[in-house]
Parts: sequence; C-alpha cells; structure tokens
Amino acid sequence: MRRLSSAVFRVAAAFLVATITVCGAASISQAQDKVRIAFLVKNLGNRFFDAVRDGGTEAAKELGNVEIIYVGPTSATAEGQIEIINSLMAQRVNAIAISANDTNALIPATKRAMDRGIKVVSFDSAIASEGRIIQVDPSETKLIGAKQVQMMADAMGGEGEFAILSAASTMTNQNNWIAAMKEELKDPKYAKMKLVTTAYGDDQSDKSYRETLGLFKSYPNLKGIISPTSIGIVAAAKAVTDQNLVGKVYVTGLGLPSEMKAAVEAGATKSFAIWNPIDLGYTTTQIAYNLIKGTVKGVPGDEVPAGRMGKVKVGPDGVVVMAEPFTFDKSNVAEYAKVF
Repeated sequence: MRRLSSAVFRVAAAFLVATITVCGAASISQAQDKVRIAFLVKNLGNRFFDAVRDGGTEAAKELGNVEIIYVGPTSATAEGQIEIINSLMAQRVNAIAISANDTNALIPATKRAMDRGIKVVSFDSAIASEGRIIQVDPSETKLIGAKQVQMMADAMGGEGEFAILSAASTMTNQNNWIAAMKEELKDPKYAKMKLVTTAYGDDQSDKSYRETLGLFKSYPNLKGIISPTSIGIVAAAKAVTDQNLVGKVYVTGLGLPSEMKAAVEAGATKSFAIWNPIDLGYTTTQIAYNLIKGTVKGVPGDEVPAGRMGKVKVGPDGVVVMAEPFTFDKSNVAEYAKVF
C-alpha cells in the first residue's frame, strides 16, 4: 500500500462545506490566475470523502496557487449533484472532480460544464465516458469484488447464507463491484455459499441499520453480510453487535479503519478492505491540475505526473487505475485507525 498521510476529519453540515485556499504570498494577479478545483462528493458527512478532501488539499499545497472547493448534497442523489454542478459552472471553476450518484443522469450537466471549458473528472464512482474526461478508479473492479467474497468466505468458513448491503441501486461503483462478486462466486470453491439478496441503505446510516435488521428477520440462517460502502459496513456491524449476533453473523466489505476498529475488536468483523482515500484525493487533484494546464489531454496512453504517486497511465475509456485494496484485521486496524 502506498504511503499514508495524516488527516484531520471534519464533518460538515452545510450545503457548500468548505473552501480551502492554498497559496503563499500571492499578488492580486496571481490570485486571479488561481486554479480552482471542485470536489463534488456523493453526500456530506461521509468520512471517506473527508479523507479524499484531505488528499486533495495535500496535492494543492504541493502544486501551489490551487484552491480546493469541497461540496456535496446532504443526501446521495443525482438531483442534488446536478444542482451543485450548475452552481459550480456559475462560479467558473476550472475543474470538477465528481464521485457520481448516477452513472448517466449527470451527463447533460457535465457536458455543459465541459462545453464551457471546465475539465470534468470522475473518481470512485464513475460517470459514463461521454460525461467526463478521466475516471480515477481506486482499484480494479474485479479485484475489489473478488476480495470481498474471499473475506466473506474466510469469515463464514466457506459455507452458509449471506447478503449484500449496498448503497443506492443507481451507484456505478457499487453495481460494478456486486457484479464482480457474483462472477467470483461462480468459482466451485464457493459452492456451499449462497447469496440470498441485495439490500440498499442509500448510504444513510439509519436506513442501512434498518435494512440490516430486516435481513436478520427475513433470513434467520444468515451468516454474513458484505457491505461495499463505508457507511453501510459500519451500520451493519453495529446491528450485529446490538442484536447479540457476534460470532453468528459476520460483516465484511469496504470501510475505514478509524470507523471499523471497534467492530473488528468486538468480533463483528473479522476483516475488511479499502484503498487509501487520501491517495485517491491526491491523485485526482494532480490529474485535474494537469488537464487544466494542458500537460495531458486524458486520452488512452497518456502518462500523468502525479507527485508522490509517480506517473499514472490513462487506459481504455479514459480510466486510471490506482492499486489493489488493502486488507485490515486485528493485526493492523488499530495502527491505521490513527491515520484514516
């Protein structure tokens, strides 16, 4: 796993969370030339995206004269993101980096932005290729799906019923990962495991918790839950603990060490995985900056300089892939919980 950076997490409640300006002793002329990069996340109050913001801020400091604008709707909807895109166009930002709540619904808005010269990059959850220049994948879809099934098999002893607790049914990354999980499950070594259903918590803690309780009721023989969302995995683990099901139902998926430490120590989760969200924000900022400056065009084969991350290569459909997910368990969760 690449070098981890220290991060300070702040949960925001406003519609426009924060504007973080990074510059030295700049003249008025320099201020006018400032590069303005907006991070439009799925929803506010999500510590994964707070960590992405911190990575973006780190890159902005290194690049100099860069302003990071961190925004998002209060709930994870495409409509909320479209409204913010329109606002960002009016603010004349240079680039918008988006983790999309819907792969296709944002396209008309992002096309208008690009027609105005704004560089549009998606990260984490993709916009379809016609609605952006580059998509930054934190890892390869196949690896992410396979990893979660492997962790579930390990926790369940390779047999029994399990469910998936996803975010919203429209989220590109969630659906792609679930498809990869189902592909992995075709391997004969998982023949004794049965996926019973997929539930959706819409990336809301309370709804994810209620959906988990519903799974317990509907499937009394349930042995495991995979939640490929940092909000859902915490809610599911809490439900397991609250219902005294530790040791009977295991939760795994994608989460942050700082939020999953208690679940691992309590035994509700044996292991989980995630990439480094700080590196994701850092890399996305570097890519957006180079697109703005014209260093690269974002076409397949381009190699984008990305600071401490080295050079990242643009692949087919304008996709940049970072690294495979990293596994956390009792042996290391406490250490990484201090970082993100």
